[in-house]
Amino acid sequence: QVQLVESGGGLVQAGGSRRLSCAASGRAFSTYAMGWFRQAAGKERVFVAGISRTGDSTRYEDDVKGRFTISRDNVKNTVDLQMNSLEPEDTAIYYCAADFSPRGFLGITVRQVEYDAWGQGTQVTVSS
Repeated sequence: QVQLVESGGGLVQAGGSRRLSCAASGRAFSTYAMGWFRQAAGKERVFVAGISRTGDSTRYEDDVKGRFTISRDNVKNTVDLQMNSLEPEDTAIYYCAADFSPRGFLGITVRQVEYDAWGQGTQVTVSS
């Protein structure tokens, strides 16, 4: 059983930065891909960024490309999301997720239905 715990959320002004972190426990961290998703009020949860199990491959949703960076530390069992140039539209609950399947061993998926474990989420609010 994998547990994922996000941290780092809070209130930030537009144009500012925030770093989210997700700590994983319960399974060999380097064997699965990780993703970050977000859900704004009244909207569906959507993919933000993903990283392969080794960290050498990443994917981003178009709106965050060039502003957000996903990284992982397979020694500390953490995956981070560095968010720069934040906009009010980035306001959402941010979730980290893990993909344990062979797909997650080989690459990255953007489909949330294919992720097997989720954290509880952390709120990020960007004020204008």
